Amino acid sequence: MSADSAVPLSVECEVHFRQQAHGRRELRIGPDERPPLPPGRVPRVARLMALAIRFDSLVRSGAVKDHAELARLGHVTRARISQIMSLINLAPAIQEALLYLPLTLRGRDPLALRDILPVALEPDWRRQRRMWTRVAAATLSTTDCRSSSVRYD
Repeated sequence: MSADSAVPLSVECEVHFRQQAHGRRELRIGPDERPPLPPGRVPRVARLMALAIRFDSLVRSGAVKDHAELARLGHVTRARISQIMSLINLAPAIQEALLYLPLTLRGRDPLALRDILPVALEPDWRRQRRMWTRVAAATLSTTDCRSSSVRYD
């Protein structure tokens, strides 16, 4: 059989790429077994609340010495770390509500850190919950507020 009379060969199969360490990708045969991610993104205040909880555990465990060291490691100001860490002072029900905010589908997040900081400065959890109810009603849609299983009052 000569090279001129060779029949082209084509193979069809489903493949996907899996992310590996250090940004490498691995080619895998077959469909991706992982379920697709839901549309939208986690609101910034939810990520900051999770970060505050993580920072608090690092300081309590002694992995980092203090908030100043967190600021140095994160390349942010101590004031920014203080803002983030103030979320720890929120009532547990409010912390939970922040962590489980609905995903933002498009545009800006309805709730910003500047909306929550005055609530975090209030030491009384009962007053915090009243303040949170007003903030949530003003910034989140009615269905978002009611869909959570957390009571605010």
